Amino acid sequence: MNRQEPTVKKGEEIRKIQLTGRSTYIVSLPKKWIERMRLGVGDQLVISEGDSSLILTPRAFVKPEKLMEATIKISQKDNPDSIVRKIIALYLVGYSLIRIKTIGENITSLQRNLVKDLARRKLVGVEIISDSESEIMLQILVSYPELSVENALRRMCLITASMHNDALKALKDYDKKLAQDVIALDDEVDRFSLYVIRQLKMAVQNERILKDIGLSNPRDCLGYRVVTKFVERIADHAVKIAENVMMINEKLNDPVLKRISEMSLLSVSIFNDAVRSLFERNYSLADNTISRAKNISFMESALTRTMFRKTDVAEISSLRMIIESIRRTVEYASDIAEIVLNLNVNQIIEA
Repeated sequence: MNRQEPTVKKGEEIRKIQLTGRSTYIVSLPKKWIERMRLGVGDQLVISEGDSSLILTPRAFVKPEKLMEATIKISQKDNPDSIVRKIIALYLVGYSLIRIKTIGENITSLQRNLVKDLARRKLVGVEIISDSESEIMLQILVSYPELSVENALRRMCLITASMHNDALKALKDYDKKLAQDVIALDDEVDRFSLYVIRQLKMAVQNERILKDIGLSNPRDCLGYRVVTKFVERIADHAVKIAENVMMINEKLNDPVLKRISEMSLLSVSIFNDAVRSLFERNYSLADNTISRAKNISFMESALTRTMFRKTDVAEISSLRMIIESIRRTVEYASDIAEIVLNLNVNQIIEA
């Protein structure tokens, strides 16, 4: 059977790969292109990878990336929370310099404090490089290889699992100080969440950034974006557990605590397995995680029966909220595992 020759489109050429020495592969370049680019012996080319292609660019044509700069004009009448939302929006779409300025008046102390607090607590890699009465300038200094999407997401997941465990420990030990610490940690999860979303948005538009942040193709960006949102939601439920611990007036009895602990252990185990299946790109582990997640409804039913028999009526409302948050944690973890199935469906296709 004759091998079919590749179709050559107009403007394309076929060049054979040649071997020189023992390990160096070379391809000749079209003379017309060399002449058109005014290149000669010794000139340099920048080679970048596409999905299944290489892009050759004369080095003289490669310009340094220009920092994206945006200016927000505000007045003293503007709601500080609205200003914060505008800054976050600009951060997420990839601006590297964000200038907040007023015309003919000063920035109020409340507006200034909220902007500074946002930069310090919520946005990774942001520094205030200019601060005057009428202007604040923020610069995003972090570069992609220093903190890949995967590493930032791993950090998010570790903090989230720790928050859930500490919230349940606060419940068992009746430790309201620990519950407060869990609530405070939510800012750290939000910081990494915003950073990951920023990187993914930029990667979708720039293939070089996609490689720099540690992803292989644009399809992964959507999956990681949704996973990031689910992890953020799980952290929010850890906060809800801690908030309800703060509302309980006395230590719970052992039978109820025992069942809540069992349900909590299952939820954290399922979350950890879902996350592990994502980073290991393990279809089978994700599939098994989804199957295990279905057990949570049976545990919830048994716990509810025990709670109504053993718990003071005044505490039932807070406990129901805690149980719901544990169940929602499992549901979000199962959703993460489903995304892993979609990202790795090729593993079940026969060659």
